[in-house]
Amino acid sequence: MRVRICAVGRLNARAPEAALIDDYLSRLGQTGRALGLGPASVTEVEDRKAAGGPGAMAAEAALLSRQIPDGAAVVALDERGRLLTSPDLAAQLGRWRDDARGEAVFLIGGADGLDPALRDRADLVLSFGKMVWPHMLARVMLAEQLYRAATILAGSPYHRA
Repeated sequence: MRVRICAVGRLNARAPEAALIDDYLSRLGQTGRALGLGPASVTEVEDRKAAGGPGAMAAEAALLSRQIPDGAAVVALDERGRLLTSPDLAAQLGRWRDDARGEAVFLIGGADGLDPALRDRADLVLSFGKMVWPHMLARVMLAEQLYRAATILAGSPYHRA
């Protein structure tokens, strides 16, 4: 099962967050290969907030929707979502993999979040807590948790309960 992070906005390739994301997704690819997880990638779509107007969130949702293949498991990151433990996330990824879902797509919205219609379409709405995180840090945290999920499924000592 391929794993993709689809995010609104562009991350500078030289940003420190980019190096962390690349590292964790590379590790996921190595660990997940034997588990049927990966490869992992990041897809960025244009931030429409700069264009302004009430339709900006819907325009971002349309761009994100085009990145979701048929049959993919969709996870929306949102502060109102469910709080999961790392083992819970790993178990969910394992179930989707075992159910032959070809891809898991994780959506990170723009400055105003995800359009409600797109959020409602998700198989899972996931929260990293009640605090609001900068989108670039959310990407890093998600990449690390995806790698952690692979290590949990592999029985690796990386995750210590």
